[in-house]
Amino acid sequence: MKKSVYSMCGMCTVRCPIRVESEDNQVTWIEGNPHLLAGALCAKGTAGIALLNDSQRPQQPLIRAGARGSGRWREATWDEALDYVADKLKAIKNQYGPESVVLSSRGGPWQGMYKAFIHAFGSPNYTNHDCTCGRNTHHASLSINGVGRKGFAYDIKNAKHLVLFGRDMFSALRIAENNQTLDMLEKGGRLTYVDVRQTMTGAKATRFFQVRPGTDYALALGVIHEVIKREYYDKGFIAQYVTGFEELCDFIEQYTPAWTAKQCGIKEKDLLAFVDEIGEDRPSVIFHPGWNLARYQDSFYASRAMHILNVLMGNIEMKGGLFIPKGASDCGKAGIRSIDCGKPDIRRGDGVGWKYNHFDKGPGLAHLFFENMLKEDPYPIKAWIAMRHDLCSGMPDPQAQKLALDKCDLLVSIDTNYSEFGWYSDVILPESTYLERDTPIVQQKGLKPRLSLRRKAVEPKYDTKANWEIFTELAARLDLEETFPFKSIEELWAWQLEPTGYTIADFEEKGFVELSDKDIFYDRDKLDGKFGTPSGKIEIVSEKLDQAGLVSLKPFEAPPAPEKGMLRLIYGKVAVHTQGHTTNNPMLSELMPTNTAWINTRQAKKLGVETGDLVEISSSDHSYNATVEALVTDHVHPEAVFVYHGFGKEIPRQTRSLHAGVSDQKLMIGKLDDWDQAGGGINLCQVFVHVKKSIRNTKRRVEL
Repeated sequence: MKKSVYSMCGMCTVRCPIRVESEDNQVTWIEGNPHLLAGALCAKGTAGIALLNDSQRPQQPLIRAGARGSGRWREATWDEALDYVADKLKAIKNQYGPESVVLSSRGGPWQGMYKAFIHAFGSPNYTNHDCTCGRNTHHASLSINGVGRKGFAYDIKNAKHLVLFGRDMFSALRIAENNQTLDMLEKGGRLTYVDVRQTMTGAKATRFFQVRPGTDYALALGVIHEVIKREYYDKGFIAQYVTGFEELCDFIEQYTPAWTAKQCGIKEKDLLAFVDEIGEDRPSVIFHPGWNLARYQDSFYASRAMHILNVLMGNIEMKGGLFIPKGASDCGKAGIRSIDCGKPDIRRGDGVGWKYNHFDKGPGLAHLFFENMLKEDPYPIKAWIAMRHDLCSGMPDPQAQKLALDKCDLLVSIDTNYSEFGWYSDVILPESTYLERDTPIVQQKGLKPRLSLRRKAVEPKYDTKANWEIFTELAARLDLEETFPFKSIEELWAWQLEPTGYTIADFEEKGFVELSDKDIFYDRDKLDGKFGTPSGKIEIVSEKLDQAGLVSLKPFEAPPAPEKGMLRLIYGKVAVHTQGHTTNNPMLSELMPTNTAWINTRQAKKLGVETGDLVEISSSDHSYNATVEALVTDHVHPEAVFVYHGFGKEIPRQTRSLHAGVSDQKLMIGKLDDWDQAGGGINLCQVFVHVKKSIRNTKRRVEL
């Protein structure tokens, strides 16, 4: 029987809308939703069929039968595995209290469901992966605009100039955003890209700055200096909505173009030419404030500077600029219901909200749990449930993490794949792939908000379950039915849609329900009340930061140069993989089976290394080392060695990715505690590693 359904991709966290064809319970075709993406899809999206048919993913629940990490498992039924987890959670709750359980996830539109589960259980400790991604950007936006990093979105298609600092959008693919950027370029728009290496995005840019690692903030300060000096800013917008502009003018005076060029290793004339372009293109200039901005010790302030540049452009709530994403209420319509439960009035185990009052309490900061777990302060943490969150691949120094995780009586991994955290856990609960599962309805805000959902294309190939099923069945065993009363996805959908007047049949035609047929912009003269800062204004000098004893305008500190024989470790994404989630995919691992070490031509000459030679990369204390091929190129800064993230995995059941390449997070010894005190993000690019030519000579071995 042939079938066609509209759904949502799950090969990365972008969740592009898709259309899937199947016959006799086999997927035969996947494409981007033709109503939104005109059929476009990336390589990862097309590899969904390979994920579905992959025999090296968990096929049934597993319970650990040997030591943690030994790889000794016994197969279990769902009833046995869920009973095991529930019994352990009950025992932990009785002995240590409900707050001794942490639940983390990859974030995304269904994290409210995971948060509701742990809150209903009685714990405040929901967290996600954002400490290694966008937390610095999120807190930077809160400190200036009073809204988080998703409180603004970008009308790229209609912009005249898009500026990206390390936002390699054509590797970290978001198809709709990529298409908008290409449309902008085709209309004569400009793209400026800033990074320590050339990338797919930089190759499409009209201007590229290859800066010294750790000097993004310096470049942003130099741009602000010139924008203010030349009065390339919106005086009316600043007068109406902005505080702290005079303080900014005084602070920025010292950061001249000549100073900036010297710090960043760029040409002063290029910086001045760039500012000329901004002057021509404003106000339709977008400075992207960063996405994965857990990088340097001043990345929070770099993001703040980019937010400030948007403010100076006066580009908020206008075509070709920034806009506040609109929801159902902006269309005069009722919104959907979502599973929810209030947070218990208990201090978080990571210190956010009581020890660190300037951070957003929502997901807290995952890395701050580990030191507290070892000290059992403010209380013991005895269980960690990870929902598609691979702590050991996503955060630095997995060996240090495991010392803290060993304080737990229960570690549970819920995932479609084996993860390094899952391999160390006590129970693996296998989630169905996105092609095999339905999910709750979500609201997607934007200029034209809509309701969307994921529909399964085929029945599960193995003994796996959807996310909502796992949490509903676990909730029933823990007497949490009041929060999770649903017996079927149809019942859940009907409950969600009841206030809206829509039914599930309304999704059949296009796969989504559009809440508005035209773009919605707020009146730029009536934005009072849209900024959630203490003053209600955009705050260049933040009251909240002042109260926390942190400066709003931080002087730049030059980054240290690497010692002899060492380079700064830089990581990044590649278009054919989603971090470590896809490196064992049968199709994608064939396209890119391993990573390489990018080394600048000058440095390679000193090391006696040519492209294809093996190099040994070792952590600062030499406790971890890996041997990979070198890629010698001018397109990476001489102080850096670059590797793609997600490789160097040690999961025997994933034979394609086993020991393939180098793991950046395993090189980050001691960096679990190296984090941005103002922004909360981990400083993932503050790592220096040893690099040398390997004594393993592959050509000589062949000759022998």
